[in-house]
Amino acid sequence: MQKSTYDPHGDLDLENRRRRLKFRAWHRGIKELDLIFGNFVEAFGDSFSEDDCAWFERLFEEQDHEILGWVTKGENVPEAFQGEMMDRLQKLDFMTLKAR
Repeated sequence: MQKSTYDPHGDLDLENRRRRLKFRAWHRGIKELDLIFGNFVEAFGDSFSEDDCAWFERLFEEQDHEILGWVTKGENVPEAFQGEMMDRLQKLDFMTLKAR
């Protein structure tokens, strides 16, 4: 018997995945990540591919304090999250982010 993979977003089309990401980005649990992810997804989310959405969906399952260290300090970023998207997040100018 084949083992099923958990995919809570698999039945959504790309537009609805982007919409869900935008909501989740502004509702992380700690304000710092709300600002980082919310502003990032607001600015670039409309251009996210399915792979980009999947990357964020996986990232959003991680612990907030670990993610904050990965994004703001580049500390111990797991291989699964290294690459262009993490590089873009790490290059954000955190002083210009706007509160919602």
